[in-house]
Amino acid sequence: MNTINTRRSIRKYSDREVSEELLNKLLTEAGRTQTMGNLQLYSVVVTRSEEVKKQLAPAHFNQPMVTNAPVVLTICADYNRTSTWCRNRKAEPGYDNFLSFINAATDALLYTQTFCNLAEEAGLGLCYLGTTVYMPQMIIDTLKLPRLVMPVATITLGWPDENPPLTDRLPTDSFVHQETYNDYTPQDINLYYTAKEALEENRHFCEINNKETLAQIFTDIRYTKKDNEAMSVGLAEALRHQGFM
Repeated sequence: MNTINTRRSIRKYSDREVSEELLNKLLTEAGRTQTMGNLQLYSVVVTRSEEVKKQLAPAHFNQPMVTNAPVVLTICADYNRTSTWCRNRKAEPGYDNFLSFINAATDALLYTQTFCNLAEEAGLGLCYLGTTVYMPQMIIDTLKLPRLVMPVATITLGWPDENPPLTDRLPTDSFVHQETYNDYTPQDINLYYTAKEALEENRHFCEINNKETLAQIFTDIRYTKKDNEAMSVGLAEALRHQGFM
């Protein structure tokens, strides 16, 4: 069976080392992924040091896998390298703008996904941390990222020490649109989300949080408007600080 059909996020890792040879092989192979203009607008910071992992942890809400994983990878949108290349080749770069950030971030995320697929095929376990863009300035300061380099993704990596159950996914029809986008009716929402809402673990989330619906877990607890707006301000400030706005 294709590994994508059984992939799961791994948050507990064994003491087994992730060798430099294997990691470099995966990082190199991932470099064959799609990239805008063949520029490879990304950089990867490899963290093995316990000290640096502890410094990074608060930016990821101190999730235990940040300090427990053998390796932490921070993937950055990087227009610094390309701009330096241009200036050293009698060309004047103009990549200090938001569009350039989007292009570099897209490159970085494509690279991240390809690396994840390759790592899991090699038997490694990993967890993608969505917290990277929540408090990016902390990561920028810790990793000493220069202007035009912005963290966009973090991966904790190691050999799995757990085998958690597969998480649910929405049916394909819920996100594939033919020819044009078809907006969702209440009937569509019922069709696509009822099975998810009926899962025992999701019903339990509602019970222990005193919420009527699973949607309220996300809007009222996990991803609130207040938090989203506050972190949006921090993200915009970090983008300005790094020269993309």
